Amino acid sequence: MQRFSQSRHASLVPVPSLEEFFRDSVEAALASNHVIVERDTSHYVVSLLTLFARSDACYDPTDGGARQRPLALMLAEAVGAGSAEERSFALQRLGDIALFTAGFFAETLRDRTVGVDYYVNMGGGAYRMLAAGGHATVRTRALAEVFAELAAKFLDLVDVLNEVRESARGGDADVLRLYEAWVRTGSRRAARLLRQAGIEPSGQARSDYQH
Repeated sequence: MQRFSQSRHASLVPVPSLEEFFRDSVEAALASNHVIVERDTSHYVVSLLTLFARSDACYDPTDGGARQRPLALMLAEAVGAGSAEERSFALQRLGDIALFTAGFFAETLRDRTVGVDYYVNMGGGAYRMLAAGGHATVRTRALAEVFAELAAKFLDLVDVLNEVRESARGGDADVLRLYEAWVRTGSRRAARLLRQAGIEPSGQARSDYQH
């Protein structure tokens, strides 16, 4: 199996398996960002990345072609679900899509009405609801502690996925995107990388945005 590297000299780099590649990348990014999670939570994130490497798993079929549905619509479907199983499935799908999008495709949110902070709030909230209702189904009961940790450390895990993505691309961190991420979410990774680039994030900028 091969992955595409967008370094100055783009090349294909062979890897034994996609899951193994994501496992190694996630472990390295967790360590460099000083984020500690339980083994089951790390395994959940690796499985999520491996699954969503297939576009048919990440996007939903619609009349206009395969695309991601709005998170608000996914939440409405979860709230109006007819059974505990359907509600749990919809909330997990919402949390997974929000985490993957905020972690891997944050730059695509620049021109949208909602930004990465919206995805952080919606995704973290979905996992929190799953953890709180963890006894609703056998599956959510088994994953209740994982969902609770995903909710509590959602922004940290977005940072981790950002690093996995940028490592795969050859480390081409975009300073403007880092600054926007810091203003919108307070990302500790974005603040650290901005300082490494010689830019001190201003707390006043975050205060102005939040007002």
